[in-house]
Amino acid sequence: MSRALPKYNKRRVAVFGGAAAVALSGAVIAGSALAGTPAKSGGAAQARTLASPGTISCPDVATKLPAVPASAQAEVDRNLALLQTQIQEADKRLQTTVGQGGPNFVNNAILGPLKDKRTSTIDRIAIAIGRTTTKPTGLDSLAACTLNASGTSAAGGGAGAPSTAATPQSGTGTSTAAGGGTGAGTISCPDVATKLPAVPASAQAEVDRNLALLQTQIQEADKRLQTTVGQGGPNFVNNAILGPLKDKRTSTIDRIAIAIGRTTTKPTGLDSLAACTLTK
Repeated sequence: MSRALPKYNKRRVAVFGGAAAVALSGAVIAGSALAGTPAKSGGAAQARTLASPGTISCPDVATKLPAVPASAQAEVDRNLALLQTQIQEADKRLQTTVGQGGPNFVNNAILGPLKDKRTSTIDRIAIAIGRTTTKPTGLDSLAACTLNASGTSAAGGGAGAPSTAATPQSGTGTSTAAGGGTGAGTISCPDVATKLPAVPASAQAEVDRNLALLQTQIQEADKRLQTTVGQGGPNFVNNAILGPLKDKRTSTIDRIAIAIGRTTTKPTGLDSLAACTLTK
């Protein structure tokens, strides 16, 4: 037994020594790999910093529309919002494909498909208007967009620009636009709360939520009124602000009437309070 111990110890030392050598070798390899990582990462970061893809600029459609019939307003609004989404998606693709493709990559892979999408969406807007009145023509000329290398975007009339929120108003039903002296005027809406019959206790919470929503809608319209000063033609405010506001208020007021009608007589005629006006 005394002679076997040295052999056992030798084998154990050999095994441990081999493992240590492997571990040391692995550490050296790992250290070498890690040492190269910052340089590679820094190079990519530098490439991203130096890249300047610019932004996509598209003609504003809302300002070129004629008066939109009430029956077409909701569909027109949905498609105007879709136009804005299409621009944002194209802008995102522009940013994430910097350096890819040849000289025609942006035209073929981004601007071309965007024009096709916009053509279809603009056509749906014209068709919606044409169901009630004269179908507008020439809107397809607004489909093509360009690459703006200056770093500013005119997507849908100043999209992406910082906006200043309108000052919240009390629940009086009339909202005064912030930023006096801009010439934007104020949005005035009929007060709904004072026109309601006695509200059942079971409907009170739902009615209160929707009355608060009516006020939020006015504030959002006021904000848009301020951030679009000077944009569009004579029908811009009606088509892009007052029209959508009326649609939202109509739905909200209807929910109030339905909530009351679950317990007592449903009030009628409240939809006449949906339309708002612009006062100077």
